Amino acid sequence: MNTVSSQMLRWVLVETSHPGNIGSAARALKTMGFSDLRLINPKIKGIAKESEAIALASGAVDILESSQELHSLESAVQGCSLVIGLTSRDREFGPPALDWESAQILIQETLTNQGAVALLFGPERTGLDNDHLALCTHRVWLDANPDYPSLNLAQAIMVCAYTLREALKKASKHSSLTFMPNREEMADLADPAAIAAMLEHWREGLEAIGYLDPANPKKLMPRLQSLFARSRLHKEEIDLLRGIAKQMLQRK
Repeated sequence: MNTVSSQMLRWVLVETSHPGNIGSAARALKTMGFSDLRLINPKIKGIAKESEAIALASGAVDILESSQELHSLESAVQGCSLVIGLTSRDREFGPPALDWESAQILIQETLTNQGAVALLFGPERTGLDNDHLALCTHRVWLDANPDYPSLNLAQAIMVCAYTLREALKKASKHSSLTFMPNREEMADLADPAAIAAMLEHWREGLEAIGYLDPANPKKLMPRLQSLFARSRLHKEEIDLLRGIAKQMLQRK
């Protein structure tokens, strides 16, 4: 696994409660050669500086010190062409679902094309919710015991970091057998934050023309969200869809 690949991969922990999990995650990432740790609205401000986090990080305090604590998930995934939400819960709507083995191939292809990737892990007690998944391009699960699929947060990160490291090492050894990179196409993909902003624009536009009743929205917006998530929209398509929403709003 080369350094460039690891630098293009973000490990994003959403609303983490326990400092020990942050420290254990940092240790797992450093052991497997990853470093970009981002903490979204942890339950304790400055959680990476807590004594329990530092103790469980062991020799990976540098990962804690370089971690970013952010207030919005949108900022953590901005610029990423692939955003994977790790969750064992099935959902009626949301981004397309993938098993972890298939997701690793997609991650490899994205990194080969020099696209940025984010892996999202939700709160310990509840996992990722639908709002979190709205900013993901894919929902991914780990193949575990169906009767008890729950993993501790740090354990899940270690499993993903180890298996992904192995997959990327194999890919680099056989790089001559892989496809030619299409970096231009990867760069043109819209990031999930831009898609979420476009969807909000559409919600306003659909209300303006009377197609969406805010008092009784039913499942219209989740269905549109799922549709656009499957489409892997490009930046110019976001501009087109925003233009349509703008026209709807002008009809108020």
